Amino acid sequence: MSSLTVGTSGSSDPESRETDDDPAPPGDHGGRQSLRDRLNHWDVRYSPYLYIAPFFIIFAIVGLFPLLYTSYVSLFDWSLVADEPVFIGLDNYVELMGDARFWQAMVNTLSIFILSTAPQLVMALLFAVLLDAHLRARTTFRVALLLPYVASLVALGIIFGNLFNQEYGLINGVLGLVGIDPIDWHANRFLSHVAIASMVNWRWTGYNALIILAAMQAIPRDLYEAATVDGAGRWRRFISVTLPMLRPTMIFVVITATVGGLQIFTEPKLFAEVPGSNNGGSTGQFQTVTLFMYQQGFENFELGYASATAWILFLVIVIFALINFWITRRISTTEDPR
Repeated sequence: MSSLTVGTSGSSDPESRETDDDPAPPGDHGGRQSLRDRLNHWDVRYSPYLYIAPFFIIFAIVGLFPLLYTSYVSLFDWSLVADEPVFIGLDNYVELMGDARFWQAMVNTLSIFILSTAPQLVMALLFAVLLDAHLRARTTFRVALLLPYVASLVALGIIFGNLFNQEYGLINGVLGLVGIDPIDWHANRFLSHVAIASMVNWRWTGYNALIILAAMQAIPRDLYEAATVDGAGRWRRFISVTLPMLRPTMIFVVITATVGGLQIFTEPKLFAEVPGSNNGGSTGQFQTVTLFMYQQGFENFELGYASATAWILFLVIVIFALINFWITRRISTTEDPR
């Protein structure tokens, strides 16, 4: 009986021995963590947010705040020459929807966007394929493709303005050699879009080609070797291996080209025959939405109307981005039924 009592009340119980004999964990002084342990805990938990905070702070200052403030200004009859802005609600948007000049600018923007984006992406993909082949002086060709992007945009506008000049332009000179009468590239609405689209293509094709080339060279060569062993030719390898692997990069290029194409401003501004005037031609034949917005805000001094134009353009860009996202998701779902 006495031995049972001793065994029960003593320290022979494994659980009681573990509780009594285990030392306290490092840094745990009576259930309290040391300052160093707490700092380490905070560092692991909160430092990732501090690392990404500069981006969100800068975006809030230069991106989000102007966007929200523009929406606020669009609700006012806000003129630079008036004393006080007058709140008018959605009247600017109602007036904008009935403005024929705005819809003409929107059609011009979409026309230039289509004429520039589609050929640009096709040529960029073609150049990337050629540079990915075993060519001599590949580095020289890559630098040459990037030169239009780093060239001065003002110089580009002057050069292309002279190339498409009606009287002494090089393009009309070449057309005259084959018996075609000189073309007034500035006055004709569609041909002015073609000329501006050529400026955009010349500047951005090489840039997009290098992006596609970088993604193309990241494709594992084992895939090409396996396709070759299976009997696939060069064209079949391009269709079955290269294009599917380039899908994320092509989505990125398409989205950036869409955003840039719908916001086109400098090229049509510099294409005008008289620099500093005619924002989009004498009758607005190549006036884009951004040029229309610039004209309303800084020539007519109607900041509220210009802000409403900016917000409509923003919504159009969002719609195009959602369409691109829906199409790419649909393609991915069709190819991968899982």
